[in-house]
Amino acid sequence: MNDSLDRTLEAVGPRLKQLRQRRDVTLVELAQETGISVSTLSRLEAGLRRPTLEQLLPLARFYGVTIDELVDAPPTGNPRVTLRPINCDDGSVILPLTRRPGGIQAYKFVLPAGKDDAEPELRTHEGYDWAYVLNGTLRLVLGDHDLLLQPGEAAEFDTRTPHWFGATSAGPVEFLSLIGKQGERAHVRVAPKARPPA
Repeated sequence: MNDSLDRTLEAVGPRLKQLRQRRDVTLVELAQETGISVSTLSRLEAGLRRPTLEQLLPLARFYGVTIDELVDAPPTGNPRVTLRPINCDDGSVILPLTRRPGGIQAYKFVLPAGKDDAEPELRTHEGYDWAYVLNGTLRLVLGDHDLLLQPGEAAEFDTRTPHWFGATSAGPVEFLSLIGKQGERAHVRVAPKARPPA
């Protein structure tokens, strides 16, 4: 049990450093935001000091993650509630929102600011996708179309069409994505049109 606890706590430092570097925040800026001294933050990241709950709470708040995510705690309870974010090498984060065999799978994507002149790498795969923008501007390249979607806008397409998602240089983007099997379409209900007065 102690060995497992030691390994878990030793992994916190590198995770804290990675989170800070992804956000492009200095130790001085982090110290100002959390009230934790620069030297303590440096020692935590280097693994020279074990984190306390009083230190983890403001760090988790600043990074917008749970304490479980900071310490990589093992999942407990209902697996649908403890789905963990997937941190990608490019700084993007994918949050699975469902975990069930078959049917539509839901994800929340958080993509860092991109480069407007970046050449997108289009991909294809089996399935059907719906994307809904929550915050920021989502650049969606879909076949020959290069679209900019704003908060509240959505796209629906067959994923056999070459496609690519990204953020613009204006900043990060958050969007929901529903991925279904080939040929599966969204069932959208709309209010009936009002009848013109007679």
